[in-house]
Amino acid sequence: MNKTKEQLIDAILDRGVIKEIIPGKKEFKEKLLNSKLKIYIGADPTSSALHLSHAKNYMLLEEFRQLGHEVIILFGDFTARIGDPTDKVAVRKQLSRKEVLDNVKGWLDQIKPLIDFGDKKNPPKIVYNHDWLAKLTMEDVVNLASNVTVQQMLERDMFAKRLEEKKPIFLHEFLYPIMQGYDSVAMEVDVELCGTDQIFNALVGRTLLKKLKDKDKFVVAVNLMENPVTGELMSKSRGTGVFLNSSPADMFGAIMSQPDEMIKIFLINNTRLSLSEVEKIVKMENPKDAKMLTALEITKIFHGEEEAQKAKEYFVNTFSKRETPEEINELKVDKEKMAITEFLVLAGLADSKSDARRKIEQGGVAMNGKKVIDWQLFLDKKNNDAVLKVGKFGFVKIKF
Repeated sequence: MNKTKEQLIDAILDRGVIKEIIPGKKEFKEKLLNSKLKIYIGADPTSSALHLSHAKNYMLLEEFRQLGHEVIILFGDFTARIGDPTDKVAVRKQLSRKEVLDNVKGWLDQIKPLIDFGDKKNPPKIVYNHDWLAKLTMEDVVNLASNVTVQQMLERDMFAKRLEEKKPIFLHEFLYPIMQGYDSVAMEVDVELCGTDQIFNALVGRTLLKKLKDKDKFVVAVNLMENPVTGELMSKSRGTGVFLNSSPADMFGAIMSQPDEMIKIFLINNTRLSLSEVEKIVKMENPKDAKMLTALEITKIFHGEEEAQKAKEYFVNTFSKRETPEEINELKVDKEKMAITEFLVLAGLADSKSDARRKIEQGGVAMNGKKVIDWQLFLDKKNNDAVLKVGKFGFVKIKF
């Protein structure tokens, strides 16, 4: 049975992805039903990878696009260079524009499975805030800043904490919400999608849009997919979470390694199974079976049915049955010897030599099934064809 437009809207608004709507859900639903809205979501490309909490935002944006609304994907290539202070107890590292644009390329590849960029009737738009923010004069910035007080800024948790700990607050960090807020003015949007951690910035945009263009904007805040037990969030800056640039096997395995309490969070936010189907999966007797279905469903979205099934088989054979996978990537080294920490970095199994050392010291590295205990170990030809295993999912064969 085909759903009516109102039923589709209710399914979106009541699913549990959206946490808060300002000024209100009733008014927003009315606009969705009777108007064509300009809806945007913005993100600063401050790292190379997105995770599943980002994915749910783009999935929601696509649902609004399919309803016929105009959707905009904004890359904060200017604001990324300022650094969003939200939830940060220390100043962010400022990036070059080249670093930011390199990240954008990767992000577009990662969200392609979630949004129909090929739709010719109502294609999503991609914009960059450098196009308007770089053109602002000092007079423009002063005029914009006159709409936000220092007291409002200092009431924000992260600034209050820094003051208490006598950590510096830089003036450019105060400018960030004003710059993000001006995005709404430049695009003259009707709706901004954002995480609950971005409500302050989005409301600055709402204020500026009303004052400068006499236009109201809805702020639709989505949940952050936090662990309901620990409160932990996925983080691109900390490198934690299930990342969209993962291979099918790595994505499947990363979901399987998440705590059981995250099963429902993933199903609600990262699939479009009905809520009744979600409840059936969550109530399965064995949480591992529920997680397996969840991992399969999500991996399928990003990599297709065939690759998702292969990833499932790989996981079952390698981790459930404790087998070594049949096909292991081989890393060839042209040197006579190499420190194991350097080798793990080259193999992509550690972010840095210090990260490799930490993994070894914590017992997370094994060679041919035996734990490696010496982080100062050097590898050479006598280790040829040995298999290094890092954590639950990382394998590499040594070749000198």
